[in-house]
Amino acid sequence: MRSRYCAYTLGLIDYLVATTIPAQQTQLDVDAMRQWSEQSRWLGLTVEAASELPGATSAQVTFVARWQDPDGSAQTHRECSDFRLIQGRWYFLDPNYPIKAGRNEPCPCGSGRKFKQCCAR
Repeated sequence: MRSRYCAYTLGLIDYLVATTIPAQQTQLDVDAMRQWSEQSRWLGLTVEAASELPGATSAQVTFVARWQDPDGSAQTHRECSDFRLIQGRWYFLDPNYPIKAGRNEPCPCGSGRKFKQCCAR
């Protein structure tokens, strides 16, 4: 989560796309992400909790991000984000773009598991 927050502060939108689960990457509004990144004054990130069991392929991070909009208003966003480990890399699951697949179909994230046993959880 820290690397994704830093990417927003530095305008590294390609990194944000690359670290989003592959099944969602084409759905991302890259222009909106770039605009938000460039027009915001980033004020800080607090990671409240992180959970990952040894050997697990999923994790959660609860965080608070703070920024200032162009009009000067301070903003705060608190979220519990889900991440999946696929072939040695952690990917963010964007809650704004649900992954669509049947329960018994292969997961579109590319893990090789059934959707119901992977990203549907």
